[in-house]
Amino acid sequence: MIGTIASIVLGIVFLVAGGSKIAAGPDWPVQAAGLGAPRWLIPFVPWVEIVVGAALVVQVARRPAALAALGILVVFTALLVVRLSEGKRPPCACFGAWSAKPLGPGHLARNAALIAVAGLALI
Repeated sequence: MIGTIASIVLGIVFLVAGGSKIAAGPDWPVQAAGLGAPRWLIPFVPWVEIVVGAALVVQVARRPAALAALGILVVFTALLVVRLSEGKRPPCACFGAWSAKPLGPGHLARNAALIAVAGLALI
């Protein structure tokens, strides 16, 4: 039961993240590039988040989708850690236009919480 609830919550977060990136239009790719995301990967990120989020919400291949979400969150978190360790604080591009605040410890805490939720979704 906890795994199901966690996967649905995580799926909603991924759907909102992917959708808000698309809704941000041309601003999001600029923000993502500012974070240091590989340019070739940027166009695919929102769509991957939407697919993973949808799979989690509807409980299709829950464990593989939760594992994919966990991997994505770990990579995103590592990118944030690198930027913060370099002293760079570009706007967080995590939720498109809703993420205009500069990177900070709160972003790491949020990702740590989401990583924990992904772990619960694997149960």
